[in-house]
Amino acid sequence: MDESKMIKINPRDNVVVCLKPLPKGEILEVDGKKITLLQDTPAGHKVLLTDITAGTDIIKYGYPIGHAKEDLKTGQWVNENNLKTNLAGTLEYQYNPVNKDVDIPLENLSFKGYKRANGEVGVRNEIWIVPTVGCVNGIADRLVKALTKETKLEGIDAVHSWNHNYGCSQLSDDHENTRKILRDICQHPNAGGVLVLSLGCENNQPGQFVELLGNYDKSRIKLLVTQKVVGDELEEGMKLLREIYHVAKQDKREDVPLSQLRVGLKCGGSDGFSGITANPLVGCFSDFLVAQGGTTVLTEVPEMFGAETILMNRCKTPALFSQTVDMINDFKEYFLSHGEPVGENPSPGNKAGGISTLEDKALGCTQKCGHALVSGVLKYGEQLKEHGLNLLSAPGNDLVASTALAAAGCQLVLFTTGRGTPFGTFVPTMKISTNNDIYARKSNWMDFNAGELLKGVSMQALTRKFIDKIIAVASGEQTRNEENEYREIAIFKSGVTL
Repeated sequence: MDESKMIKINPRDNVVVCLKPLPKGEILEVDGKKITLLQDTPAGHKVLLTDITAGTDIIKYGYPIGHAKEDLKTGQWVNENNLKTNLAGTLEYQYNPVNKDVDIPLENLSFKGYKRANGEVGVRNEIWIVPTVGCVNGIADRLVKALTKETKLEGIDAVHSWNHNYGCSQLSDDHENTRKILRDICQHPNAGGVLVLSLGCENNQPGQFVELLGNYDKSRIKLLVTQKVVGDELEEGMKLLREIYHVAKQDKREDVPLSQLRVGLKCGGSDGFSGITANPLVGCFSDFLVAQGGTTVLTEVPEMFGAETILMNRCKTPALFSQTVDMINDFKEYFLSHGEPVGENPSPGNKAGGISTLEDKALGCTQKCGHALVSGVLKYGEQLKEHGLNLLSAPGNDLVASTALAAAGCQLVLFTTGRGTPFGTFVPTMKISTNNDIYARKSNWMDFNAGELLKGVSMQALTRKFIDKIIAVASGEQTRNEENEYREIAIFKSGVTL
């Protein structure tokens, strides 16, 4: 097999993936058979290994990724123009459990984290301003600048305001989603202290929101209702922030077992290499962390369509299987209720990078969670309860999904990408490149290069290097998005705005 030119991912596949751009007329040897390329084919794209008729499934990763729209020839470039998804509406599923757990030895590893009074651990010690409504975003920004200038960040890692457009003119699920995500941010262990900043007349009433926080530490979480302040709300805000800062700056990093680490798994700007390099690498890390007693969380429900049965059958119990079925079908119903097809997912960038259908995307995407059994299933806005691999209900949108992962309690997010993206959410957001080109071109965005696998580095060696990098980040090393101060949140919205 011409391993420097292409890869056949699974023995059952009837396509190979080009590892570099290949010209028309190039001859590939696959399984002892010579294949002549019928078109110029970009890197990351698929080439057919046998003649097939219209309607025949294209197999990649050992599973169907759609069917041929027309008769296709050996050596033909397979892409979105001649391949169509098999996905349609909701389905009935049968539980066929996989009973083999991942066998990885326990290692005595730790990271330097901040132990919180409630038993949770942060990987950052920051002061956050959380607006209950978008009307006070400007005030929050001014307070961030003032506190940063005054303290020079001595004893803390950063000061941020998590601005958003919501908190008023919302009903039903949208209103509750906003309240839950903002509550989750306030309670996150990466925050050494939080100022909840309110206007006062919004739907997200400050008194009711504070009740949602439960029994919180009043020295670390304080509320300011700006409409109730006589005179300068900035002066009153700074008074409260100074009190919070005095408490938070006393916090120190100390050794924490790796079992306390909770990591979100996300991909965006994916390409044809995502399911070959970066996502399998993250999957190896996920299995490793779960074996150490830690926690990983996979989301992007619409990008599970086509690979969902793999996850369902890895559920530890029938109850978890049923929750996963509901999560999948509820999201499909969400699409269908808006008159949208469930399979219209790959973005223009995905298609340009070699991903042709949602099944193609999903079978690569879900590799981020390795092979561990599923221990928990979370609704949007819910916080983690179970160690191990969890599934979280959230859309595929990069910032909405990353925010949801962090809100669930993940202290950092691993984000694989083949096209590149600079953003980050309210926790460190590590970018893992799928190929060497994007890592070289956008080194100011990228934290780790999984493209080394294409240069002959073994998965075992790169996984060990990756583990060390993640421990360093958890212990305080900044990610690129932190260095660049690219940090924001996005809240899922599905209903009307008043």
